[in-house]
Amino acid sequence: MSTSETSRFVRLRVELVLAVDDEEAVTGAALQRIADDPDMPGEEQMHAQNAVTDDTAEALAYLVDPFDLVSEVPGIELQQASWSSERIDYDPGSPDWDFDEDDGGQDDDEDAADAGADGGAERAAG
Repeated sequence: MSTSETSRFVRLRVELVLAVDDEEAVTGAALQRIADDPDMPGEEQMHAQNAVTDDTAEALAYLVDPFDLVSEVPGIELQQASWSSERIDYDPGSPDWDFDEDDGGQDDDEDAADAGADGGAERAAG
């Protein structure tokens, strides 16, 4: 049997480029989410507060949750998720930003390692 016939697991990739128009609003919302999290230990909460205050990309990583994207989809259960956020130079006219372009089969692990090496914020759930 082929993988598509035997596996019930599907990888969904989503890439977003966001323009942050109000860094204070983003940071404030992230700080509120951290404060409202009853499961986050005090030391981790202090570290998270410092991180989101220092970097808007880190604040976005606390505000964006992949579970929210799929929680209302019937017949699925989120097994694992990871996401990252980083500041970038964005030129919508550049061919580097063509979302329809195939990456040439580059290894996903290499892509994830490269994103983390850029100093972007990253969170994982699962």
